[in-house]
Amino acid sequence: MSIILHKVLGDHRGQLVAIEGRVNVPFDIKRVFYIYGTQKKVSRGDHSHYNTKQYLIAVNGSCKVTLDNGKTKQTFDLDEPNKGLFQDALIWGTMHDFSDDCVLLVFANDCYKSEDYITNYSKFLEVVND
Repeated sequence: MSIILHKVLGDHRGQLVAIEGRVNVPFDIKRVFYIYGTQKKVSRGDHSHYNTKQYLIAVNGSCKVTLDNGKTKQTFDLDEPNKGLFQDALIWGTMHDFSDDCVLLVFANDCYKSEDYITNYSKFLEVVND
């Protein structure tokens, strides 16, 4: 659970942030998706993965991400397009407090597999505290 600030490159033409697997994202990237148009009071995520690791960046707007390892919870502000958040496997994640213009970009180290999801918090606690 850590925030990484990426180097911003640019000049009078605009800004550029490069994201590279195994360089500034701590895994090989196999899946990319983004979330947008989220309603104000709606949370997203509310699950964990057995094996999948994720890396989140609010490329536009802002949101908060609460990560929970089963013992402690920590909330992070994603409010800059060069700020990334690493979410390891077996960490419960909830994205919330989306701004109207938020676009949350997510990189994952594996393709979608429904069997990798833990969507019941009690089950998650059993797994991580076993």
